[in-house]
Amino acid sequence: MQKRQLGNSDLQITPVGYGAWAIGGSGWQFAWGSQSDNDSIAAIHRALDLGVNWIDTAAVYGLGHSEDVVARALKEWSGPRPYVFTKCGLRWDDKGQVSKVLRADSIRREVEDSLRRLKLDVIDLYQIHWPPDPDSPELEEGWSTMADLRREGKVRWIGVSNFSVKQIRRAKALAPVTSMQPLYSLIHREVEEDIVPYCLREGIGVIVYSPMASGLLTGAMTSERAAKLPKDDWRSSHPDFQEPRLSRNLELVEKLRDAILP
Repeated sequence: MQKRQLGNSDLQITPVGYGAWAIGGSGWQFAWGSQSDNDSIAAIHRALDLGVNWIDTAAVYGLGHSEDVVARALKEWSGPRPYVFTKCGLRWDDKGQVSKVLRADSIRREVEDSLRRLKLDVIDLYQIHWPPDPDSPELEEGWSTMADLRREGKVRWIGVSNFSVKQIRRAKALAPVTSMQPLYSLIHREVEEDIVPYCLREGIGVIVYSPMASGLLTGAMTSERAAKLPKDDWRSSHPDFQEPRLSRNLELVEKLRDAILP
């Protein structure tokens, strides 16, 4: 499989990675409903069999459970270890409700928890999951802490996710930004306007999330299936999976099918 350098790092990554959001399971604010851990592990192993060499997860996915499942999959994997990317900055309460926290002490607790769950000595790419809301000096505090973690050897490279160009510039003024992870698909192309061109100019790697629009572009989603999504699946209440957007999104899939298939 082809590989490409990620931003200013020495990471040579495959164009496709394994995204571990859904495998976190249920019981938290942005869950995809209940999942089979055995199926999740099998899916990771299949991706690695096919040549994928990086896994992207986050502490908040399943409130730590996704990282646990990734660790199990890697323990049972006999091939070369893939790169492991994870994220920080989203903390949760005992009800699974999530809030943004970028204080230095919080990030330091998070990296230790992620290293423990993932059973790693170092994280290959550590990312701030979301910028603070409202925008605040916590961005600078959080990014400075990320740079410290890299100097200390706990993480190899540092990146951001869901940042605007202005926010990337604020981070970059303090320490180099290796990568940016935005929402991007044929349904959500907003980052084409300024974020992707800026990253290209500045040599910042881009690894997108939800390139298949959370299932909408797979060809397996239908209006009937969307209507039956369980209530603990965040998609069940998202406008992309409800009318009037749903019909437009599924129509796009049919147009793609017609264009690709003879």
